[in-house]
Amino acid sequence: MMEAVYFDLVRQTLWVATLIAAPMLTVALIAGVGVGLFQALTSVQEMTLTFVPKVGAMLIVFWVSMSFMTSTLTTFFTDEIIPRIEGM
Repeated sequence: MMEAVYFDLVRQTLWVATLIAAPMLTVALIAGVGVGLFQALTSVQEMTLTFVPKVGAMLIVFWVSMSFMTSTLTTFFTDEIIPRIEGM
């Protein structure tokens, strides 16, 4: 019976990690495709051209979605982790 509780907790933890990482990974994917398309169209093969826009876009999205990430983690810990620890 305890294995089911642990597996459910791991499943929920992975889902929360996916929710938190999704905005940044989506923006990195879109920026990477955009820069790759720009490089293919202009034949400019500069390494910093691929790195700097992706990092800049990810930092902006991280700053914008930080409240969502914090509230998601706080809700997960207060609703799922802490009651299960207290119930043991």
